[in-house]
Amino acid sequence: MLPERDIRDIIFAGIREKKYIAHISAQTEGVLSGIKWLKKACKNLGIHLKKCKKNGARVRPEEVIAVLTGSAKQLAVGEEQLIGWISKASGIATAARKAKKAAGKNLKVVCGAWKKMPLPIKDLVRQAIADGGIPYRMADIPFLYLDKNYVKALGGVAKTLQSVKGLKGHTLVIQLKGVGHSLLREAIVAAEGGGNIIMIDTGRKEDIVKIDSGLRAKALRDRVQIAFAGNIGIGDLHELKKLPVEIVDIGQAVVDAPLLDTRMDITAETGEKVGT
Repeated sequence: MLPERDIRDIIFAGIREKKYIAHISAQTEGVLSGIKWLKKACKNLGIHLKKCKKNGARVRPEEVIAVLTGSAKQLAVGEEQLIGWISKASGIATAARKAKKAAGKNLKVVCGAWKKMPLPIKDLVRQAIADGGIPYRMADIPFLYLDKNYVKALGGVAKTLQSVKGLKGHTLVIQLKGVGHSLLREAIVAAEGGGNIIMIDTGRKEDIVKIDSGLRAKALRDRVQIAFAGNIGIGDLHELKKLPVEIVDIGQAVVDAPLLDTRMDITAETGEKVGT
């Protein structure tokens, strides 16, 4: 809700009964996201959202994203609160769309880094990734992601996979770091133990070829998919799609993408009074 009293009450005292039309527009090209949060913020501020583009829409410079009506104070407060939701989310969606394009048709690119975001914006970031056209999960539900800490706590790759043997129908993704044993040895154990996706989380591209070759030598490659992660940029996807890897998890390059530049401008008076 709007504050009961602030300096804008004084500034806009002479026009407090007037209603205005405002436009939120894109200043750069990108992919739109964050509309759910924009609508909620408008409702909380008492601003009427007359029309708005949908999540996933491609926008161009100077294109109107949303049309609003409200008092001068509502719109002034709205400028501080509304733009952030769509600017941040749309920046993420835009980067996700670029990553998808760079990966091409045969390399699956995902972004699981939403899990590292602060709790209040996790849902926003996850939706933005989806609006950009890439998954935010390594595999379709139901699946289990057995990360490095599970492996450490349970005493190794074999024991970790053994602990979930009774959970039928789940895709098993296991994260490998090569700690304690060689990375290839861990990958072989994972393939033999029922892992479905082997996540090589080293950031070293040469590890992909090493694991692929080692699994093929043991006739295990057809049992598993190889996933890869570790400080990957969008530019790296052009090289990665030439390597024997099925899935790439790209993180910071998507969730920390620059904001989509947007602005809000009052364009006209409505001729109506506040409350009508």
